[in-house]
Amino acid sequence: MSAVSESIAPRRIAVCVGSGGVGKTTVAATIALQRALRGGRALVCTIDPARRLANALGLSTLGNVESRVPEHKFAEAGLHPKGELFAMMLDVKRTWDDLVTRHAPDPARRERILRNRLYQQMSAALAGSQEYMAMEKLYELATDRDYDLIVLDTPPTAHALDFLDAPDRILDFLGNETARAVLAPALGAGRLGLRLAQLGGGYIAKTLARFTGQEVLGDLGDFLQGFQGMYDGFKERAAAVRALLSRAEVGFVLVCSPSAVSIDEALAFHERLHAESMPIAGLVVNRLTPDLWPAGAGPLPAAEALAPELAAAGAAADDLARRLASTLADHQALATAERRALAPLLERVTTAQALVPRLETDVHDLAGLARLAEGL
Repeated sequence: MSAVSESIAPRRIAVCVGSGGVGKTTVAATIALQRALRGGRALVCTIDPARRLANALGLSTLGNVESRVPEHKFAEAGLHPKGELFAMMLDVKRTWDDLVTRHAPDPARRERILRNRLYQQMSAALAGSQEYMAMEKLYELATDRDYDLIVLDTPPTAHALDFLDAPDRILDFLGNETARAVLAPALGAGRLGLRLAQLGGGYIAKTLARFTGQEVLGDLGDFLQGFQGMYDGFKERAAAVRALLSRAEVGFVLVCSPSAVSIDEALAFHERLHAESMPIAGLVVNRLTPDLWPAGAGPLPAAEALAPELAAAGAAADDLARRLASTLADHQALATAERRALAPLLERVTTAQALVPRLETDVHDLAGLARLAEGL
């Protein structure tokens, strides 16, 4: 990890990206911890619904506001940081509410949107909300706080590119001109006054009402009316976030495992980041099967070579030697296969790289993060 750490050192923002289940949360926490140990004021922000970051930092809970990791937690782990470490877990609903409050032209419009049932569902569960709010929170932290390093642990998405595409999808939804045209006759009446008669007898509107019900269609009309005049503000903010992610002070850290799916995701993300002119700070390959024998160090021992050693230890040598030799061969075959699968990715990514071996236990506290930082 020293090469990745050195690549991140001059930057102020590190964004850990990759497919789900590859250890982004742990890597993000480790990067932030390293900066704090070296004297920086670091913050790690996660959207992990499993709340693993809180456990890894030795905290009971995390919220939408930064919390400083207390000194006694470091002392319990035998650590003596020269700086400070903060952590938070994004509350998507609350971040949405803050964004609406910021852009609403008046308190009445703000309350109308916040009480809308469609908005309440969208802000908590709409596909892409996590990704959009992650970028929004990152922009807020980068512009309103004075951290030396902000590390963002991105959402566990089914497809890595969702993180970059989601904000555009949300904005398309908020500014959908087709929906506005269909519901135009009713937008001035408000949700309570929305009736089929007010839709001008439009065939499309009547069909929508037949499938969704007048109440749902009313919520949609009220929702779109509430956001009228606010769309440009949302769009400008999203553009500012995009511009932030392209600055030299930002570095994307690709995190993957040796699995074929994860490697393909990392390659796709690498190509997309290059196409978007977004800076890549490094690659972390996590949970790699370690080589038993370094390259060129000779063949694995056969059962015949293992049996005398096992017999000297009082074991049932012949059978155990065969099983041990088979296990060693299987392990090395897996390690070789993983490195062969990783070769295209390692050749493509020319920035700093870190190959992290699979650990015997999960990383669930500060001491574990520190050991990982050393091992990286």
